[in-house]
Amino acid sequence: MKNNKNIAIALFTFMALTSCKKVLDKGDLSSIPTDLVYNDSTLVNLNVNYIYKNNQPEWGGNTSSTLPFSGGALTDESYGDSKFMRGTVTVEDVADFGTALSASNNYGRIRVINMMLTDIDGGTIPTATKNRLKSQALFFRAWRYFDLVRIYGGVPLVLTPLDGVGQEEKDAALLPRNTTAQCIQQIVNDLDTAIKYLPGRWDKTNTADWGRITRGAAAALKGRVLLMYASPQFVLDKETVLGTENNYEGITARYKAAYDANLQAKTILDKDGYGLNASYRDMWFTEVGNPEAVMVTGYNTATGDQAKRNNGYDNSTRPSYTGTGGGSNQPSWELAAAYPMKDGKKAGVSTNYPYSDQTFYKNRDPRFNYTIGYNGATWPLNGNATYRLWTYFAGGKSVEQKASNTGFYLRKAIDPNVAAGLVQFSGTDWMEIRYAEVLLNLAESACGIGNISTSGEGYAGIIAVRKRAGIDAGDGLYGLDQGMTKSQLFKAILDERLIEFAFEGKRFWDLYRWKEIEAVLNKKSRHGVIINLKTGAGIPTAAQFADATNANYRDKVDIDVAYQNYFSIDKTKEMDTWDLVNKIQWKSNYYFFGIPTSAISNNPKIIQNNTWGGTFDPLN
Repeated sequence: MKNNKNIAIALFTFMALTSCKKVLDKGDLSSIPTDLVYNDSTLVNLNVNYIYKNNQPEWGGNTSSTLPFSGGALTDESYGDSKFMRGTVTVEDVADFGTALSASNNYGRIRVINMMLTDIDGGTIPTATKNRLKSQALFFRAWRYFDLVRIYGGVPLVLTPLDGVGQEEKDAALLPRNTTAQCIQQIVNDLDTAIKYLPGRWDKTNTADWGRITRGAAAALKGRVLLMYASPQFVLDKETVLGTENNYEGITARYKAAYDANLQAKTILDKDGYGLNASYRDMWFTEVGNPEAVMVTGYNTATGDQAKRNNGYDNSTRPSYTGTGGGSNQPSWELAAAYPMKDGKKAGVSTNYPYSDQTFYKNRDPRFNYTIGYNGATWPLNGNATYRLWTYFAGGKSVEQKASNTGFYLRKAIDPNVAAGLVQFSGTDWMEIRYAEVLLNLAESACGIGNISTSGEGYAGIIAVRKRAGIDAGDGLYGLDQGMTKSQLFKAILDERLIEFAFEGKRFWDLYRWKEIEAVLNKKSRHGVIINLKTGAGIPTAAQFADATNANYRDKVDIDVAYQNYFSIDKTKEMDTWDLVNKIQWKSNYYFFGIPTSAISNNPKIIQNNTWGGTFDPLN
């Protein structure tokens, strides 16, 4: 077989880097023939595990995709400077189109998957075992093509390993782009096979199987893909989606397909024991058996062996002045302002909970406190259940050695029980697909087919996640308005996704598929908040406020008293780090990026997108 070397490299790499709790006996894998590998279920599993390692998304939804940035910096959640914000992207800037021989780009990863799918059929392991192993690989092939299609539109569908040795073989490998519709259909086909053969649950007693793909995960990804395909990015214009008649040919069918897929996902997951975790705050710290975790990437806390796989997120996110952490992932004022009040009504609209910028934190949706660390918040950290976070200015200088640029910190999924000095070894798992997403995907696709009654699925998904969050029930709609139009319900769902999935890598893709980035960000600035300790009669000095012997000691003071009497709020701090006159300039042709010149030079059959000077239409 021609790919023995590749199989051996995959096996060796996995044994060196795997995060599994078991450590397999090591041997010389450099000369294992492929036919022996695929006659041994243990060795085949080892190869499949390498596919997991090479394809699972990391914290924040990072898939090592074609986009060279963290999506949070391109949304209203946070801030960041880049070519995408400046509007200076060229066809060379989004360049993962398979022109380089690399196991880390999309086509390199697809090749490893295709080799496994081709060679396993020649093995002698039982058919049922073979189908289960192949289905896991098919899931990740669908995952990789999903990553490519949402960026470029249609791409060449490569479903078998291509051999580039010899001119005839090289010529055969010069494939044209398939249409976007063909790519979506192939993704669906792979996921349908995975749904058919994968189990609903893996053995809970075998921790090494935690994080393996289930039929529910395959169904949920299918629902996400088809909802994306029905979204404005893939149709002529947003008005077509929002219109009451859906007069664009095929749009109703697309939403119906998305609805059917998401209903199937929910039905499967419900049957297999999945559901919302009881705690929005603590769901990240429940690992094996977590009902919320539909697609999950496992990490561990090993500190001294070759199998360690720490997530890095916790250490980089918590405030640096606590003695650990880097203080990154800083929420913007725009994100803080987006949270509704505790009755689910928007700030300034609620009559039950009047809102004031001076006490912005008060009586908000409970997810506010579970997501945003603000000045004076009680935030259990480093094993201290009563820890108070202080990030204010006194005399024009921050009380922190390294202050947050926005005045806020992200506290979502920060483990309160990790001791100082061990944060860098955090093993908290990443949930790429949560059950809550399946509910909201179903709600959005139901809205797309006109199911917008208050008793229907368009409302039901939002109500379920709001109820779990702890929002007041009110009239049973948890703050949602009665009788919303399709356009209003679509917006309510997207607003709910911003809150529910804050900093989970979903916001950028929601704005992207809805072609809303210009409306949300262009010609605007994202802001932070500066909280100043005032001076004057009756106001403690910074030294007094920090002195535990003082009556107005900051860790004992009532937070409402502190904000009403001691602090002033400035929420006009612009966070853009570049030309504040021009502001953000995302371009409309970025909704499908251009094919890099090197890819077209390497393969003359590749046609450029019509929004970048070519004739290929990614909407077809």
